[in-house]
Amino acid sequence: MAWVPAAESAVEDLMPRLLPVEPCDLTEDFDPSVPPRTPQEYLRRVQIEAAQCPDVVVAQIDPKKLKRKQSVNVSLSGCQPAPEGYSPTLQWQQQQVSQFSSVRWSVNKHRSHWKSQQLDSNVTMVGFPPLLSIVSRMNQATVTSVLEYLTNWFGERDFTPELGRWLYALLACLEKPLLPEAHSLIRQLARRCSEVRLLVDNKDDERVPALNLLICLVSRYFDQRDLADEPS
Repeated sequence: MAWVPAAESAVEDLMPRLLPVEPCDLTEDFDPSVPPRTPQEYLRRVQIEAAQCPDVVVAQIDPKKLKRKQSVNVSLSGCQPAPEGYSPTLQWQQQQVSQFSSVRWSVNKHRSHWKSQQLDSNVTMVGFPPLLSIVSRMNQATVTSVLEYLTNWFGERDFTPELGRWLYALLACLEKPLLPEAHSLIRQLARRCSEVRLLVDNKDDERVPALNLLICLVSRYFDQRDLADEPS
């Protein structure tokens, strides 16, 4: 007589057969302990073993073992809090976002003109710094690549005014919505700025407002609010 798994019809409703396997016939000379000699015997063996598996398997867990050894992994994805007296006011942050938005609007307005010019640092639009006019000619892939290079470079070095100008120009030319790569990079940049800020001894150091500015733009203009400085 033919042997058919009891729950076969119910299983096939959820998982239809992919191979036309005939029901196993136990009257044949079939020994499950012997390695299969044909593909058909192999498929029959799989069919029998699957039918013998319980529909539901419950793991037996000893709660006492869980309490004895537990490890907690904490991901520090946010910025380092600003030292006392280093955090900018909310009004200052709002002013920087407003000014940055105006710069981006101007960049987008004149981007077509700059792209038509030869890539020369001496060719700029009146009222715009040479660096910004150069970066605006780059496509988004290049902007992201340069931003990645400088962010990684900054990860091992101190902050300089020249680096700040490059980062500001790249952020001004970074199009929204952000690509995943750019999203990760600007968060990495803000975190690095917060780390360097902790190492600055004097709150009147010229690096402090520049670092605050980059953190502000990443967190408040590019909507990474969990990285924002708490207003002083």
